[in-house]
Amino acid sequence: MKLILLILGLGLVLTLLTELVLRLGFGFGNPLLYQGDDRIGYLLQPNQQVKRFGNRIRVNAHHMRSDAVSLRPNPDQRRIFLIGDSIVNGGWWTDQRDTLSELLQGLLPSGAPQTQTEILNASANSWGPRNELAYLERFGTFGAETIVLVINTDDLFAVTPTAVPVGRDRNYPNHRPATALGEVFQRYLRRPKPDPVLEASRQEEGDRVAHNLNAIVKIQAIAQAHHARFLLLLTPLKRELEIYGGPRDYELRERQRLVAMTQEQKIAFVDVLPVLNRAIAAGETSANALYRDHIHPSVQGNQLISQLIADQLRCRPDESRSSEYLREHAKHP
Repeated sequence: MKLILLILGLGLVLTLLTELVLRLGFGFGNPLLYQGDDRIGYLLQPNQQVKRFGNRIRVNAHHMRSDAVSLRPNPDQRRIFLIGDSIVNGGWWTDQRDTLSELLQGLLPSGAPQTQTEILNASANSWGPRNELAYLERFGTFGAETIVLVINTDDLFAVTPTAVPVGRDRNYPNHRPATALGEVFQRYLRRPKPDPVLEASRQEEGDRVAHNLNAIVKIQAIAQAHHARFLLLLTPLKRELEIYGGPRDYELRERQRLVAMTQEQKIAFVDVLPVLNRAIAAGETSANALYRDHIHPSVQGNQLISQLIADQLRCRPDESRSSEYLREHAKHP
């Protein structure tokens, strides 16, 4: 009997120690939480402070991965508004200080004396242009003088906003798990069951690219209505790099549609792909150094992208940089 009690006691102690290590060491039991929205699809729940795998994540009252902001800038502030998906957000794998918005904050001069530059970051994983448009329609531009929309190639094919993933997809929890051990089990050890409703939400008939290009044009219109400059930046998937063969034919076709739209609408546009290709070809960096996975930039990748944004913001508003990659590597369908 004593042996059984000893084993049970040791098991309880081991369980408690494991729970503490998972909570304090890795941040399990306290994931970033989401909420559904009938127009935007979903947003990060407001007023969160989370630490995951040592990375600090702060979400303000306006669902931004930014410190607290007022609805309008102070007289001594100039605002740049970054909006996008996980590239802008950074996710749990990026510390707050290494996000595009924080890095850009350190690159942009204050401007006139006694004027501070403030970078806003409205973003969520897997947002597409229609999610971002809906956010701006709901919350406005916060008095920003420039709106920077960051998309990646996959965003051209994003589906219409939906709240279905919230609380159904384990990557979009809407409440905290009871224990850190429970979260590890649910997230990494338990095989998710097929969910027809979730799968259906990821499908959309018709020309998705046209819908998303139209959303970008509407975002430009919002910027113009608020007398703000608009900049569009496109980041590539890792496999689109020249060393991996470049974009696939269908991606090149849709990239060409994007470039044609930016030229027709006179949108300032930066394609990151040729910049990365040149840096790799020159031996300045490598694909593995620039990416943490197949789509998300590493800290070094974020540093390069934030520098590109800063350089573009120093250009005259009427200057636009389209993709020389498309001109040099255009393929016919």
